[in-house]
Parts: sequence; C-alpha cells; structure tokens
Amino acid sequence: MKRMLPFGMTVLVLVYTILFLSVESEWEILGLLLAGGLAVFGASRLGWTATQSAGPGAGENLTNLMAVAGVVAIALYFHDDHFTLLMVTKVLLYVIVCLGLNIQFGYAGIPNFSGAAFFGTGSYTAAVLLMHTPLPPVVVLFLGGCMAALIGSLLILPILRTTGHYAALITIAFAILFKTFLEVNDVLGGPQGLNVKGMSLLGWNFNENFQIGSLEGSFYLSYVALALVLAVLAFAFTRRIERSWIGLNLDAVRLDETASACFGINIALWKIIAFTLGNFLIGIAGSLSAMMTGFIAPNNFTFSESLILVSIILLGGIGNIWGLVVGSAFVLLLPEKLQAIQEYRSLLFSITVILILLFRPGGLLPRSIRFYFPVRSSR
Repeated sequence: MKRMLPFGMTVLVLVYTILFLSVESEWEILGLLLAGGLAVFGASRLGWTATQSAGPGAGENLTNLMAVAGVVAIALYFHDDHFTLLMVTKVLLYVIVCLGLNIQFGYAGIPNFSGAAFFGTGSYTAAVLLMHTPLPPVVVLFLGGCMAALIGSLLILPILRTTGHYAALITIAFAILFKTFLEVNDVLGGPQGLNVKGMSLLGWNFNENFQIGSLEGSFYLSYVALALVLAVLAFAFTRRIERSWIGLNLDAVRLDETASACFGINIALWKIIAFTLGNFLIGIAGSLSAMMTGFIAPNNFTFSESLILVSIILLGGIGNIWGLVVGSAFVLLLPEKLQAIQEYRSLLFSITVILILLFRPGGLLPRSIRFYFPVRSSR
C-alpha cells in the first residue's frame, strides 16, 4: 500500500494539473482550487504529504520518476499550446531558482532578498556573451551561473559581518541597486533592455517549431525539455547536499552559529559555499530564461520579483524542496489563470505569506525532522 501511495498521488496531481491548465472559466478555476485545497488538507490529516519529506525510501524514487513523467505528459498533452508550454517552462525555471534560494535560506539560514538580481545577472550575462562572442549557448548557460556565483561571492563579504535583519537589508539594498545600475548603463541597453539570441544545441534551433510526421509541436517544447533536465539535475544536486555532511554542517550553522563555532565549524566558509552554490543555480535559470523570452529589461528584475521568490519558499515550506515545486506552480499559474487578480498579484502573495506564517509557519509541506543516523525499516 505504501509503495502504491506515491504512484496514486502523482497520477491525481497530474490529472488535476491538466484540468487546471485546460479550463478557462474563472468559476471552474475557483472550484478546482477549492477541491485542491480540501484534498491537500485531507492528505495532510492522513499523513500522506509527509512521505514527500520523509527521507530515503518511502517510495521516493518512484515519486521522482513519476513527477518527471508527469511533466513530460503535460508537455505532450499541450504540445501545440504556446502559452501553456511557456508557463510550464517558467515553473521549471522558478523551481531551479528556488532550489538555489533554498540552499541559502533553508539550509544555511542566509536571508537572500535579491534572488531576482542574481536571476538578472545570469540573463544579462547570456545576452552580452551571445551578442559579442562566438561561444555556444550551452557554455553561455553555465557562464551565466558562474557570473551570478562570482557576484554573490562579493556580496557575501558584508553579509558575513552582519546577522539577521541586517544581513537581509544588505540583500535588499543590492536588489534595488542592481535595477538602478541596469537602467543607467547604456552598454547594457539601459531601460530599453537587450535582445537575446535563442538557445541552439548541435544545430537544433530551439526557437523554431518542429514537426514529426503529421504532428506539429510548439518551439517551447524544446525549452520545456531542457528546463526539465536542468531542474532534475538541480533537484538531485540539492537533495544530495541536504543528505550529505555538507547539509549537516549547513543545518548546524543555521540553527546555532555560536554552538557550531564552538565545535570547530567554520561559519564563514559554509555561508560562502551555500551562497555561491545557490546563486550558481539562480544564474543558470536566468540565462535560459533570457534565451527563451528573447528580450530582457531592468523591469524584469525588480525587488518585487525577489519578494515573490521568497514567498514561494515560505509558501511551499522552508527547507522542503518538494514544497518549492508546489509553491512555484501556485505562485506562477494562479495569477495567469485568474486574470482578475493579475494587477493585485503582489498584494495576494503578501496576504498569503502572512496567513502561512500565522497558521502554518512550516509552509504547505513542512520539512521533516532530520535523521542523523540511517533508519532501517523493519520487514
């Protein structure tokens, strides 16, 4: 029964997602939201959601495979729907970004309210390199991550000299200064922004529709495939960090810096590692996003966008990477489906974060207690 539970839950989530993406009536969408909320409440009362954060085993490998298969099924179902595939790709990219923030925020306890700025760093790096160098887009993709990590390694220096709210203020200041820097810098296009070349791989142009026999698919299918591969790699990488001695040290630093230092843990070193790794993932997502959209501007990387990324972390559950997937889908898809609340998106997310902090501080899928020794299930 326990082995079939992840399979059944994944199938239900897949069917629910397809229905949610398919319907257009706002009343139908609200009905689906109500049904989904009741289902999540019932699953949490029965303890089913705990299987997603219970550690190794508990059908986790099956759940991971089914999740990947579910994204593939959604992409094939909407193979010629440009807008839906664009939204699926954006969800996958936001998952990568939030995985990077989770390493900083959820594991090491470093508040980062400048996620959009590092996302923009990757985007502008891709735009400049593709415009002025012959480097292949795949190399540019990872150079965008390296540039975000490099700038993050400089920003971490003042953060190391502060703690708590003061460290958060440094990242807020950087987020605001980043947008201002882009607007006054004519080399980077100023407020008008820059055009960005699309992704190409081994002669395969991602910005062209493709046709297999009589089946014609949107060019966004290519970006869905690449974003899915990157998201899977980032997910596996983050999970390995969490369950390794690296994650153990990061947890110690987050919980009590004084006690960690007394036991010989290098606080500064682990904060630098967490901040650098997290920004590397954010930069990669920014590079691919720029290639997909084909145009970037300073208004795409505002402080409000950084707050939305933080709201995803809080909504899904700090430290739980499966919660980030749920939070990313909720935050991105809901305003697009309910156009009436599009202009009030920031207000909606603010209210949601307040309600989550008041009534469910751990998020929709709270992170389970860490086991420091392997637990063997009895047969």
